[in-house]
Amino acid sequence: MVAVLERQGPVGVDTECPCCGQRGSLRPRVVWFGELPLELDRIYPALEACDLFMAIGTSGHVYPAAGFVQVARAAGAHCVELNLEPSAAVAGGSTALFHECRLGPATETVPAYLDALA
Repeated sequence: MVAVLERQGPVGVDTECPCCGQRGSLRPRVVWFGELPLELDRIYPALEACDLFMAIGTSGHVYPAAGFVQVARAAGAHCVELNLEPSAAVAGGSTALFHECRLGPATETVPAYLDALA
């Protein structure tokens, strides 16, 4: 069972779970290899309704998330990749999936892109 909790501050291997008291059982809300994203039933309608889709820090190899850009693009969204290096979707020759690809650390590319939107 997965419980999603809000947490302020650092989380380490010794951090105690507020629900069960177990140490070392907390993790960030990210999708790791071999996992399905939570709330897929909400993700696809959001992809189909978005105007801007941003893929940040992804290899572009792990599905279903690697296919999100195709869904958003087909629905008319402007698709942007912000990454250290081109993902599989770009590096594999499928540059048509993204309208833009900006390379660099997320700590720099994300704020710069958001500032440019303002």
